[in-house]
Amino acid sequence: MSLPHKLATLLYCFDPDGRLLLLKRHRPPNVGRWVPPGGKVEVSKGESPYACACREADEEAGLKILPKDLHLTGLISENGYEGNTHWYIFLFEIKPRLLKLPKACDEGEFNFFATKEIEDLNIPKTDQEQIWPLFQKHRGGFFSGHFHCLDGDNFNWTLEESIRIKE
Repeated sequence: MSLPHKLATLLYCFDPDGRLLLLKRHRPPNVGRWVPPGGKVEVSKGESPYACACREADEEAGLKILPKDLHLTGLISENGYEGNTHWYIFLFEIKPRLLKLPKACDEGEFNFFATKEIEDLNIPKTDQEQIWPLFQKHRGGFFSGHFHCLDGDNFNWTLEESIRIKE
């Protein structure tokens, strides 16, 4: 199906205790759900995914970071998201640890969550079933996968690449 393509970044930020920073969204998409901060790459300006991640970290969480502070952990493609868009989503881990909770922003409010708490949160089905578990397994490594979006929250998932760092 011929639909527009959009690029986005998601930022996985952790505190010194290993808790993940999530944003409870006040605006679409995912209103009322907990998601990592991030945003759309400004393609018309020639923005790179790394530059977008740095800009979004500043705009949403007040974090001043550089591309060297990022590790590209995953690349997700989605076709037919909500029936109107194809997406490429770059998943970055911010290497420096956050020492305090960022202030709320226009997009929503922040909180830190331990791994065991995340499974009980209202998060997108794709995040719960695929993205978050794969991100955890691939920290320091890399994975890539594709969602074929179906009706509603349903999808088919294909893992296309997996490079895990041995501990």
